[in-house]
Amino acid sequence: MKKLMMATAIGAATLLSACSAEHGTTQCTTAPEAEWQNQDAFQAQLLAQGYKINEFKVTGGNCYEIYGFDKEENKVEIYFNPVDGSIVKKEMH
Repeated sequence: MKKLMMATAIGAATLLSACSAEHGTTQCTTAPEAEWQNQDAFQAQLLAQGYKINEFKVTGGNCYEIYGFDKEENKVEIYFNPVDGSIVKKEMH
């Protein structure tokens, strides 16, 4: 029974990921918001690291997304995993 439940969960996650990619949504986490880093503290960390944030938002794919400039002053759009702060996707403009 456990194997069937695990296979079902993996299949659902794969389907969710495929649907998100198909519709252009970057998926960063499936963790509940209670496990996410505080938005203000996260932004403060980015600013301390040299990022410049013009816009910050939470996306439909459960990402923290910024529009602004990275540490090298490149204009960027970056999607972060709100749980561990890792970069999931980075687009330079």
